[in-house]
Amino acid sequence: MGNKKRIGRSYWSNIWEKFKRNKLAVFGLIFVCILILLGISAPWLAPYPYDEVHYEAVWTPPCREFLAGTDQLGRDIFSRLLYSLRNAIIVGLGAQSLIVVIGLTLGLIAGFYGGKTDNILMRIVDIVYSFPSYLLNIILVLVLGRGYFSIFVAIAATGWAGMARLVRGQTLSTKSRDFVEAARASGAGNNRIMFRYILPNIIGPVIYSIFSGIPGVMLVESGLSLIGLGVRPPMPSWGLMISEGTGQFLYNPYMLLAPAGMLVLTILSFNFVAFGLRDALSARE
Repeated sequence: MGNKKRIGRSYWSNIWEKFKRNKLAVFGLIFVCILILLGISAPWLAPYPYDEVHYEAVWTPPCREFLAGTDQLGRDIFSRLLYSLRNAIIVGLGAQSLIVVIGLTLGLIAGFYGGKTDNILMRIVDIVYSFPSYLLNIILVLVLGRGYFSIFVAIAATGWAGMARLVRGQTLSTKSRDFVEAARASGAGNNRIMFRYILPNIIGPVIYSIFSGIPGVMLVESGLSLIGLGVRPPMPSWGLMISEGTGQFLYNPYMLLAPAGMLVLTILSFNFVAFGLRDALSARE
C-alpha cells in the first residue's frame, strides 16, 4: 500500500513538473486563481452595489470615482464586472460539475459493461449529439425558467455527451490491463474495479476535459444572457453587459470593451491551463 501511494505522488509530481515548463499555462493558472478570488470577494471588493444607480453620472467615462465608467443608468461598470465574474464562475463550475457527474458515470458504465448496455447508452449519446445544442439550451431555459439551476441543467443536458464518450473510450482501453484482471481475480466487485482501479487511471484526461469545458460553458451562459435568457436582471452578466454595450460602442466604447475584454481574458486563461494539462498528461519521459 505504501508503495502504491509513492507511485501516485510520483505520477502527479511529474505532471506538475511538466506543467510548470509551460509558461503560458502557469500564467493562466495564476490568472484563473486570481479571477476566482475576485469573484468570491465581489461583495467586499465592489465599490458600489451592482444595482445602485447614479443618475447624475450616466455614461461617465472611466475615472477615479468609477474605475471602468458607468452605463446608461449610471451603474458602476467595475462593480458589475466583478459580480458578472462571480456569476460566470458559478455557472462554469456548477454546469461543469453536472456534466462530469453524468458523463463520468454513464461513460464508466458503458465502457466497463459493454454489450447491450454500451449500445443503448451510446445511442442516447448519438441522439443528444444530433440536436443543435444551443437551440436545446434555449428551449430548456424557456421551459424551466431563468435562474442558476435552469442554466446548469440546460448546459449539462447537452454537454455530458462529450464527457461520456471520452470516459467510455478511456475505460475500454483500461479495463483489459493486467492490474484490472488481477483485481477481478482477487474477488473485487464491479463497482470497486470501476471506481478504485479504472477511474484513478483515467482521471488525467477527465481533468483536462473539465478545464477545457469551463470556457465553453461560460460562452453559452454569455450567449443566453445576450438574448435575455441568462441570470435575471438586475443581476449582471457579461453577455447582458456586452448586449448593452454594443449599441453604445461608437459613443461609449468602454461599455463594450470592459465586459468583452474580461470574457476573452477569462476564456484564454482557462484554455491556457487546459492546453498545459494536455501537454503534461501526454508527455512521456
